[in-house]
Amino acid sequence: MPVDLTSDEYFMGEALRQARLAFEDDEVPVGAVIVHEQRIIARAHNQVERLKDATAHAEMLVLTAAAHARGDWRLDGCTLFVTKEPCPMCAGALTLARVSRLVYGARDERAGAAGSVFNIPQQGGLNHVVSVMGGVREKEARELLREFFRLKRHE
Repeated sequence: MPVDLTSDEYFMGEALRQARLAFEDDEVPVGAVIVHEQRIIARAHNQVERLKDATAHAEMLVLTAAAHARGDWRLDGCTLFVTKEPCPMCAGALTLARVSRLVYGARDERAGAAGSVFNIPQQGGLNHVVSVMGGVREKEARELLREFFRLKRHE
């Protein structure tokens, strides 16, 4: 069966590739891509430890890269694919950047800000509302996070 190169599952696979790069760099394995008109325009993974920057989450880095690629901070018409539900900082940033759609893999029951604990992208009263879909390739994303933290506990 041919692979649909425009499906949410395909693009989440590309975000998972980024998450694996983070894992290899000893970073929490979260990866993200931004898609515009069925094309990936930016890719990133967590680099908090490498950059010694608490804001260097995959989502923040990919938003910056996408803004550079488009030549505009407004990312309307774009979809952000990320392997883990965004935290409040990242959910706020993607809302302010006017991302049209958010697709994430694993839920974050402790700090998720796209429906689990908070729902910032769909909060009334903000300048923009983002369409949200969770659970895409969730098992793979969750297992990657579990494996990372299992290894960390044994170090």
